[in-house]
Amino acid sequence: MIGPNNTERLDKVVKALEARDFEARWVPDKATARQVILERVQPGDAVGVGGSVSIRELEVLDTLREKGHTVYDHWIPGLSKDEILKTRKLQMQSDIFLSGTNALISDGRLVNIDGIGNRVASMIFGPERVILVAGVNKIVETLDAAMYRIKNVATPPNAKRLSIPTPCAKTGRCMDCRSPKRICRAVTILEWRPSLTQILVLIVNEPLGY
Repeated sequence: MIGPNNTERLDKVVKALEARDFEARWVPDKATARQVILERVQPGDAVGVGGSVSIRELEVLDTLREKGHTVYDHWIPGLSKDEILKTRKLQMQSDIFLSGTNALISDGRLVNIDGIGNRVASMIFGPERVILVAGVNKIVETLDAAMYRIKNVATPPNAKRLSIPTPCAKTGRCMDCRSPKRICRAVTILEWRPSLTQILVLIVNEPLGY
């Protein structure tokens, strides 16, 4: 994990992202990240939000609603299955999409795994603008390290949190399962910014999410 004083390394990660045509910056804490997001969401924007603990830890969604924005959030309690599906599809039509990322390789690549695919799809195409938030705990050095952290650090506690009965939720590590409830199904590697999508990668110098 990058330490609180390792600004030189954070600067290098930002430059690596910029070399791959992403907009990128790092901020010292969650409060600053929250403020950046609020500044980037334009009046009248419909906001999509992926299944991201990182975004919700910033406590920005209620503020956006209070400011009059429509927020497409399929994690709202009480939604029916049909309403959740509709909300996921609406996220892909939002003006700006907010999400975390499962792993950020220090050379500027972004690695994500989805069970359904609406989150990774919305990162790539649909919303004109995307903000991806990464805590320093998400930064790794290689693709192998990215896949390891996603499958063994992030996915097991996420499956447990969602009460999804996968083997990893019980063992705490990837079992490369064949479970019908498997949540590791669609893997994406953003090697460069998708050409029709503006993406800001916002690195927070604190741990965020899983």
